[in-house]
Amino acid sequence: MSRARDFADLAGSAQGGGITGANALINGQFAVAQRATSFVAGANNDTDYTLDRWKLFSDGNDIVDVTQDTTTVPTNRQYAIALDVETANKKFGIAQIVEQKDCVNLIGGTVTLSFQAKVSATTNLDNVKAAIISWSGTADDPTDDMISAWGAEGTDPTLASSFTYENTPANLNLTTSYATYSVTATVDTASAKNIIVFIWSDVTTTSAGEFLYLSDVKLEAGQTATPFEQRSFGDELRACMRFFQRITVPQWYYNTLESTGAYHSINYPTIMRVNANATEQTTITYWTGGTGANFNPGTITGKTDRVLVQKGSGLTNFNGFVGGAIDLDAEL
Repeated sequence: MSRARDFADLAGSAQGGGITGANALINGQFAVAQRATSFVAGANNDTDYTLDRWKLFSDGNDIVDVTQDTTTVPTNRQYAIALDVETANKKFGIAQIVEQKDCVNLIGGTVTLSFQAKVSATTNLDNVKAAIISWSGTADDPTDDMISAWGAEGTDPTLASSFTYENTPANLNLTTSYATYSVTATVDTASAKNIIVFIWSDVTTTSAGEFLYLSDVKLEAGQTATPFEQRSFGDELRACMRFFQRITVPQWYYNTLESTGAYHSINYPTIMRVNANATEQTTITYWTGGTGANFNPGTITGKTDRVLVQKGSGLTNFNGFVGGAIDLDAEL
């Protein structure tokens, strides 16, 4: 890209309140997959988070399987997200909610959402739309389900209270080859706090086994989509870990004179957005007398910088915890 083009893009972005080319989204290429690389029945429910920072919305549960795809990808790309229809004749899509810190400069200005996409066949998946949505409720605390009604085929889903479409969604006419698509909007809803990007299939005549593929998703200031700029994987991972982390509980020996309690404090590699909701993801083992016994810790407390694991009873002096993993969730 020429320097003249660089300066032209910069000048054109002034009205958007930011620098053209800077992506407000995280994991736009779907490279980070801390939870899993595939989400099927039980993990692909409406409003479930899947690949890092991306939330699934669907007209019911188990509507699409979600996969980090490594084969059907754009040229010179490693990953895409694949949405595989499991329940026919239902609408579905994915969204990302941008933290207020990362979109406050965009609110009140013009923004552009762009992405690469394709479908496996246009027979049924013939109406894919994209929207730029604002949330005007409490900052960084949107209602879990932003869809109050999915509506008939070709009718935009009805948004829940305090969510507003900033553009008029239209059929993007996807094909079976990857191409870049974009929509532009002025985020002018009064009291907007967060911006959400939403890409979905707006048809109700799907068949099982049909796929929607997406990659290179970008939200930027200005009226024009600019090329996707890839962050390093390390930077992308660290950005994702502000919202979700899965950490392994390291071996820890304790010395207690009583059997009624002991704490283990584990520092996070990345500070989280807010105090995390912490849950045992795989069972932590409590060792006593050279043998291991599984248990659910009495308390797991997630802070922004550390997690406290407590065993409330049944302790043996000079023994400890080992193994297992904890999920730390601070998603929007």
